[in-house]
Amino acid sequence: MKTVLETRHVSKIFGGLVAVNKVDLVVPEGAIASIIGPNGAGKTTLFNCISGFYKPEIGQVLFNGESIHGMLTDKIAAKGIARTYQNIRLFKNMTAVENIMVGFEPHLEHGWVAAMLKTKGYQKEEKYIIKEASHLLHYVGLAGLGDHLALNLPYGAQRRLEIARALANQPKLLLLDEPTAGMNPQETDDMKNFIRHIRDDLGITIILIEHDMRVVMDISDQISVLDYGQKIAEGTPKEIQANPRVIEAYLGPGAAALSEKYRKEKTHDA
Repeated sequence: MKTVLETRHVSKIFGGLVAVNKVDLVVPEGAIASIIGPNGAGKTTLFNCISGFYKPEIGQVLFNGESIHGMLTDKIAAKGIARTYQNIRLFKNMTAVENIMVGFEPHLEHGWVAAMLKTKGYQKEEKYIIKEASHLLHYVGLAGLGDHLALNLPYGAQRRLEIARALANQPKLLLLDEPTAGMNPQETDDMKNFIRHIRDDLGITIILIEHDMRVVMDISDQISVLDYGQKIAEGTPKEIQANPRVIEAYLGPGAAALSEKYRKEKTHDA
């Protein structure tokens, strides 16, 4: 199976703090891969290393077999990596359609000079991206809201709008950072199904950081677990649920032994 993303011994250091420590990650094409871990484990820092916000001090990041180490964020985006953020980063005083139009920027043929001069080429391209932005609004379930300011949209709609903007980049790899954060159970379930739909319908490989373990266990093909910047486990949802190191990372020393004792007692009682 083709590998879309690979990190090799990636490390990110802030002063004396090793936020990400020699992390190896291999994500196959078409997978939904989740990265989990306690708060401060280095999950978002790893995303920032992949997307170019941070340059790792050690290691390599490869996208479709090509090193993207040290590339600027716009160059990485143009190659086909898009992302969302734990804290929603929309242009709040722009409309929903305008926010999505920003996502097309890495692929536009006409720059800001053409936009200022309103050249024929730019006007033609602008009509095209407005049309495509409207299609994306419909795809993410926000049809009819294109003229609404982003700040006036409900929280769940803002989450979907941010994903629509990322999809405008026509990505091959989509990084989603806490996409269900702050959502109620119904919104969470809808988002979970939507993420699966993006993979199945558009063929986009997805890497997910998510705190809701029900979401992670339900949609992930593989799960990598970070703790204090290091990868401590990797496997299928079933393997991760039974991994003693993962249990202790979340619940503390001794938790794995207690969990195993409870499991044996439950099996004996049955």
